[in-house]
Amino acid sequence: MAYVEQYLKEVTEIAQGINVVDIEKIIKVLLQVKQDNGRIFFLGVGGSAGNASHAVNDFRKLAGFEAYSPVDNVSELMARTNDEGWDTVFSEWLKGSRLRKEDAVFVFSVGGGNAEKNISKNLVTALEYAKSVKAKILGIIGRDGGFTAQVADACVIVPTVNSNTVTPHSEAFQGVIWHLIVSDSRLRVVENKWESFNKK
Repeated sequence: MAYVEQYLKEVTEIAQGINVVDIEKIIKVLLQVKQDNGRIFFLGVGGSAGNASHAVNDFRKLAGFEAYSPVDNVSELMARTNDEGWDTVFSEWLKGSRLRKEDAVFVFSVGGGNAEKNISKNLVTALEYAKSVKAKILGIIGRDGGFTAQVADACVIVPTVNSNTVTPHSEAFQGVIWHLIVSDSRLRVVENKWESFNKK
């Protein structure tokens, strides 16, 4: 029970420590993207890749965005990894998607990428490309935010309250925060099924 209680205590501390101003900044950028008929491209690796795929569904279905993620096309992802290399797998995919300044690249990551330490260089390369075309950059990141936080137009950093549970909390709170964003009435165009059902 001690670990369970400690973990849930950490969840409470993190929720209380999240900078709500940063969440509001992401919402405002997304409102601009929608006004400009831009698209959202979600990037993530590991568990964050699963979150990217889930977020594509939510932002398309509930908020009416045109949204995509390279992790949803395993064949292309593996072909690019094999032929071009892991470091450029996302940036080359964004080039193939004709990323433009009206679009947003939205990163889910535990550390945000760090080229010097050779960690998630694929995210770093993708964000460098995004900056070069003046696309918006958004992120929900753990630790210190890494490269994503350095270059983002808006970024939420999940507070670290225990260095032994950074990854599970970062990935879990990606879901908490993007669900908050996509359910905000300023962005949402369709209610979730259960919520709409309960109003009948």
